Amino acid sequence: MSALALADLLPTAATFTALRRLVKSQAARRPGVYEFLDATGGTIYVGKAKDLRSRLLSYFTAPWPESKSARLVRCASHIQWRCLPSEFAALLEEQRLISRLRPAYNVRGNLRRGRLSFVTLTGDPAPRLRVTEQTQGRGAFYYGPFAARGRTADAIRTLGDLLGLRDCSDRTPMKFADQPSLFDTPLPALCLRHELGTCLAPCAAHCSASGYGDATRRAAAFLDGRSAHPLEVVLDAMADAAEAGAFERAARWLEKFEALEWLFGALARLRAAVEGLSFVYAVEDGSGESDDRVYLVRHGIVRAEAPWPRTPLERQAFAAEIARHAAPEESAPAARTAPEMDQLLLVMSWFRRYPEEYEQTTPYRVWQEGGS
Repeated sequence: MSALALADLLPTAATFTALRRLVKSQAARRPGVYEFLDATGGTIYVGKAKDLRSRLLSYFTAPWPESKSARLVRCASHIQWRCLPSEFAALLEEQRLISRLRPAYNVRGNLRRGRLSFVTLTGDPAPRLRVTEQTQGRGAFYYGPFAARGRTADAIRTLGDLLGLRDCSDRTPMKFADQPSLFDTPLPALCLRHELGTCLAPCAAHCSASGYGDATRRAAAFLDGRSAHPLEVVLDAMADAAEAGAFERAARWLEKFEALEWLFGALARLRAAVEGLSFVYAVEDGSGESDDRVYLVRHGIVRAEAPWPRTPLERQAFAAEIARHAAPEESAPAARTAPEMDQLLLVMSWFRRYPEEYEQTTPYRVWQEGGS
């Protein structure tokens, strides 16, 4: 793009003034979502507000150039917004818009998670266990969230070493042993972990694809809470070392056991906490527009929403939604996709910030039986 064409796309001071005038004249003091658009009509940022007018006007008074808000509004050619019945509704819509539009400024600058971390089992031909602070992989599954990143990383490293999972770059080519047409003999491993017995070395044809797949499935079973086999392996090794009088080796195995036990327990506590996030949640419209809403929350995910049922027929229809989403009574999943994890974090954060909102929740069975 030429310098002249690029300049044509950049907002001017007149645009800045016009946007401020637009907000002052039309933005309401209501909850809602807003979008900053560039000259091509593309969304560059999505936000939510409890008070749209106050939030949008704050962009125009933010200190320039150190404030991100000031820089952002000067990149915009247009602002559009939509009022919603509550702050909770605005939070949900903001997340949906970000997930669908993937605005550049949200992806680069969203720091809302703080120091939370997640565990993911990658989808490579030879999957790896990773600890990450982002949930941006559209096809990946995530476990967590965890507040103690260092402790989580130690436990995941222990689990990976125990099962022989690789930790090399995703660009490392894999050469499985059941590809004899490609390799005559096993190749030298690309790192020392194979020599140390902590990696199956799928990079050098030291294991088959099925053998590595078995190790991956054992890792998933442990993270899902379906198997404690890695803990049993460590306990046996610790007992053997103690019986042989190798007390230093036994102490190292004890450290591994404590790391894995902490991770197993942390995942179990997370699943139990998410189990409690299953209910019907009623949210009143704070604007006086009589747009009260009701949400079906299942394991921390909003599965359905509707205007507050004001007739027996409407209530029966929402009860049918409960029956469809809440049965069978399966336990909360351990792993979640990126959009599911994002919404779980939103719901958990909402009720942690506003614990009094639990008073507006109703168990499924009570709702279906006619209570509220």
